[in-house]
Amino acid sequence: QVQLVESGGGSVQAGGSLRLSCSASGYTTSSACMGWFRQAPGKEREGVATIDSRGITRYADSVKGRFTISQDNAKNTLYLQMNSLESEDTGMYYCAATTYCYLLSLRTSSFEYWGQGTQVTVSS
Repeated sequence: QVQLVESGGGSVQAGGSLRLSCSASGYTTSSACMGWFRQAPGKEREGVATIDSRGITRYADSVKGRFTISQDNAKNTLYLQMNSLESEDTGMYYCAATTYCYLLSLRTSSFEYWGQGTQVTVSS
């Protein structure tokens, strides 16, 4: 059974940094494609970044140059390094995985496995 567990969220002031982690079990990260999503109160869940099995990354325009997605296949763990955080980055952050990499995109419909989320709060 696939399980994704996020950690690393918290409260930070604008301009600060956080690193989120997502520990995966039930499959190997090297054979799947993964992504980070976020959802602010009252808004739809939106894609932040994805990484495919070759390590190719894609980012939402709002986070380009500030966020970096990466994975450590030896640890079966996905990361999201977030720098220069802004109040608009506040939300619940979710890790997601899919084995259908040919459908990979920043849309939630591209992923079939989801974690429970970790809260990120950025104060200005």
